[in-house]
Amino acid sequence: MKINENCLPCLISQVIKVANITNIKNRDMFYRGVFQYLGKLNFTKTNPEIIGATFEMIKQQVNDEDPYFELRKYYNELFLSRSTEFENKINSFETAVKYAIIGNIIDFSPIYNTQIKDIDKWFENIDQLKLAINQLEEMITDIKSAKVLLYLGDNCGEICLDKLLIRRIKKLNPEIDIYFGVRGKPVVNDSIEADAYFVGMDEYATIISNGDNSLGTVLERTSNEFKRIYRSADIVIAKGQANFESLSEQEKNIYFLLMVKCEVIANYIGVAQKSLICLNYYKSMSH
Repeated sequence: MKINENCLPCLISQVIKVANITNIKNRDMFYRGVFQYLGKLNFTKTNPEIIGATFEMIKQQVNDEDPYFELRKYYNELFLSRSTEFENKINSFETAVKYAIIGNIIDFSPIYNTQIKDIDKWFENIDQLKLAINQLEEMITDIKSAKVLLYLGDNCGEICLDKLLIRRIKKLNPEIDIYFGVRGKPVVNDSIEADAYFVGMDEYATIISNGDNSLGTVLERTSNEFKRIYRSADIVIAKGQANFESLSEQEKNIYFLLMVKCEVIANYIGVAQKSLICLNYYKSMSH
């Protein structure tokens, strides 16, 4: 999914937000660099790739390879400490999927208390929540027959809920080989290898870096090893909007699990904002 012109105000807003979070000193110089980059923008690129490039500028400006380290650590520790609480409330595979999708609310705002209260409200109402697009049965069927599954994670903290879902996947198909894909370098609060190991993802899956610094999974930028795993996978489960934006045009058996956070994605898929979806976009478009 190529960048949409309606993404541009949001992109600028995100750049300003990240500049505030990382406390960039020379704002004028930084913004000039970003605007020069955006002035030459290739509109065949995806939004996740563009955000990755702007975040690299931020890292250079603040001289910090991982400016969101403390934020990622905070959410990983918080959700890891609550994993047993969540596990005790999960009474079905569908509930595990809904928990994993709700975890997708975690974004790169540093306002912890508001974020956690918002997330907890969703958890409290989980039994009343419906998937606006529900291709769960098809996904379960594909999981049961698959030999290799590639699960593409998204944000920190959220990956603790991914782990609970992956545990359920292993129960559905104990013989399945699962790979858990993470970003190759720190980019906002997206999960990297260190996060996945910290929450114990290696207990259920082989952790693999995609070798890239984009949000989402921009295949042509990923490592050869990651591409090999991607090609070998019978089924891919991809979390979050960035993975949808970067992979929606791929002819691959991919199930996208996400909360629709913006109007551009809502219109593209044909659902309301804040919808929870389990969608195999390629299969849906093929029929």
